[in-house]
Amino acid sequence: MPEAPALADASLLTLLGLGSEEDAVYRLLVDRPDSDPAALADSGAGPDDIDRVLGRLVERGLVSAEHRDGTVRYRAAPPVLALGPLLESRRAALHRVESLVGELAERHRSAQSYVPVEVLSGTVAIRRRLLAMQRRARHEVCSFVPAMPVPQVLTFQDNLEEAEREAMDRGVALRAVVERGCLDHPDTARTLADVVAHGQQISVVEDLPIKMVLVDRKAALLPLDPERDEVEPVALVVHRSGLLTGLQSLFEQHFDKGRLLGAHGAEGSGGGGRELDATDRQIVALLHIGLTDTAMARQLGMGHRTVQRRLRALMEEAGAVTRFQLGWHAARAGWLDGEATNSVSP
Repeated sequence: MPEAPALADASLLTLLGLGSEEDAVYRLLVDRPDSDPAALADSGAGPDDIDRVLGRLVERGLVSAEHRDGTVRYRAAPPVLALGPLLESRRAALHRVESLVGELAERHRSAQSYVPVEVLSGTVAIRRRLLAMQRRARHEVCSFVPAMPVPQVLTFQDNLEEAEREAMDRGVALRAVVERGCLDHPDTARTLADVVAHGQQISVVEDLPIKMVLVDRKAALLPLDPERDEVEPVALVVHRSGLLTGLQSLFEQHFDKGRLLGAHGAEGSGGGGRELDATDRQIVALLHIGLTDTAMARQLGMGHRTVQRRLRALMEEAGAVTRFQLGWHAARAGWLDGEATNSVSP
C-alpha cells in the first residue's frame, strides 16, 4: 500500500483552498481508490475527523462515494477535472493581485518624497517598464528610433505588436523620429509604412543622439549609457522636471526638422509628389529590378555618366543617402507605377 504523502508536499493543495486534512485524505484516495474510512487512518486525522473530511470532499465534487455491501467506499475524482477549475480560479486571482501590486507600487512611489529620476537595471526590468508606460498612456507617446547596431531591449517591430497597436486603438497619438538608416532594412521600412497608414506620424532625420520614449509629457525612458546596452543595459526613467522639459524640447526640435513620411511611406517635402519624366521613370524602374549603371546606360542608349548624374539628382530630390533608400522612396511615392515599370526588360 502506498505511503502517505511526504510532509514537504502535504500542504500544497491548500493553495487551492483545501484544508490540510482534506489535502491529505484526497492524496491518499488518489493512490487508494475504493477505500473505506478505516483505510485512510494514516492520513493523520482521527476516525470521526475522516468521516467529516470525506463528507466535505464529496460536497465539493473532489471525491465520489459508493455504498457497497453495507460499506461506503470512496474514490478520488480525476485531479485534472476536480482541481483544474480551482487552479484556474487561483490563477485569475493571482493575475488580479499582480495588477494590484503594480498599482500599489505606483501609488507608493507617488506618495514618497519626489524623485525626478529612477534607475532601471537589466533587460527584463527596462522592457517591463517601457511596455507599462506605453500601456498606461492616455494622450501621446513620442519616441526616438535610432538605427542601432547593437541588440535592443525592444525592437521597433516588437514594440508595435506589444504596445503601439493597442495604444492606437485607444486613440493615443503616436509620433516618432526615425533615423534614416532604419530605412535600409526592408522589414523596418514595411513596418514604418504600416504604422503611418494607421495614423502614426513619423519624421525621418539623418541621425539621432539617443533612443528615447516620452509618454504624456509626464515621463521619459532613455538609456543611461547606450554603449553598455550590449553588456548590461541601464536606463533612466525621468519624471516631471526641468530635465523632462528639456527632453521633450529635444524631441520636438528633431521632429520638426525631419521629413514626414506620407500615407504611402514617401517622405514629405522631398519632391516625391512631382511627375517624373519618362527617362527618370525608366531609370528608377531599372534600378528597382537591380540593373547596374552600365546596364542602364546601355539599355537607355545614353552615357554612363549621364545615368549617374540623373541618379544623383533623384537621390537628392528624395533625400536618399543610399540607392536602397531611393528605391524604397520610389516605390512608396508611386514612381514605379505606370508604363515605365511595365516596359523595362533586364
